[in-house]
Amino acid sequence: PLVNTFEKKFAKMIGTKYSVAVNSGTAALHLSLLCNDFLKGKKVLVPSITFSATAASVLYCDLKPKFVDVREEDLTIDFQDLKKKYSKDCVAVICVHMGGHPAQMEKIRPWAKKKNLLLIEDSAESCGASYKGKKIGRWSDISCFSFEEKKIITTGDGGMICLNDKKKYEKIKSLSFHGWNIDPWKRHKKSFGRKNKFTKHWAYEIKNLGYKYNMNDYMAAMGLAQLKKINIFNKKRQNILRRYLYGIKKLKNIKPTFPYYLPRSSYWLFSVKTKYRDDLIDYLKSKNISTAVHFVPLPLNSIYKKYSNKGLKNTFKIWKQIISLPFYPDLENKKIDYIVKCLKNFDQKLNFNK
Repeated sequence: PLVNTFEKKFAKMIGTKYSVAVNSGTAALHLSLLCNDFLKGKKVLVPSITFSATAASVLYCDLKPKFVDVREEDLTIDFQDLKKKYSKDCVAVICVHMGGHPAQMEKIRPWAKKKNLLLIEDSAESCGASYKGKKIGRWSDISCFSFEEKKIITTGDGGMICLNDKKKYEKIKSLSFHGWNIDPWKRHKKSFGRKNKFTKHWAYEIKNLGYKYNMNDYMAAMGLAQLKKINIFNKKRQNILRRYLYGIKKLKNIKPTFPYYLPRSSYWLFSVKTKYRDDLIDYLKSKNISTAVHFVPLPLNSIYKKYSNKGLKNTFKIWKQIISLPFYPDLENKKIDYIVKCLKNFDQKLNFNK
């Protein structure tokens, strides 16, 4: 019952008719493609820089990823290159709101509709944000969210699929629980209805080859509690970003990776770019500051090398410069100030050496 409640409240927050809670954002991406029964070998347009699950979901469905370059200024899918990479064997496009920064959905949505492409939003790194007056997750045919433990809200692990198409919703519900045509909770609840003589509450039919992707009530209970706090979490993140951005605004060799438009935002990462990335990583490590390089281009991985990696000029340039810094709602001001101080010291040393 809590899963049903969580689904309804999440759908209401996003502004879609339906939501399906699953056990991961990866499962959400997989099912968002699988429910369409695309012919094997068809192609899906995906950004070259994203988490591996975005492209893996394409392979799960016996489809082929077609990599599109990203915009140097914000790492989201490049609309101009998207149009170039399109071909008649493409059936879908997955737009990723990278690090929580919105993709250019106002351009991509009408173009995808004109080309009869399924449009999927990978909103794993953004939850609760709005873009141009519309909630992230409402710009597409199907949107996917992640509730993994480091995301904007968490259920320990978990995910959500949002959509308006009733037939696809029903199929996704089936696919998420072994392919059954009706889940156990709904069967038993229906059998006790006063006006319903549905006595065979044990009966179900397996219509599809499904998966064990469903969310459980324990996770949903956590999700419902987290959902009440989402605005607080995002406000904390905005305040932390303001402190970071103010602290580094005069640095010559270190700049923000994203434009960071903070009002009504939901950023998952604080990332900077510098031509001296590896040196900065080593310097910060010596100061006991953890960093990460989240964005290794997917075409550089052996499993994706056989797919086209041509025309990815921005991708292969920018990824060598970006580094993620500590960023979470309870990050203390004194720690932010310490990190900023170390960034300033590194920048000053570079200026001095020049």
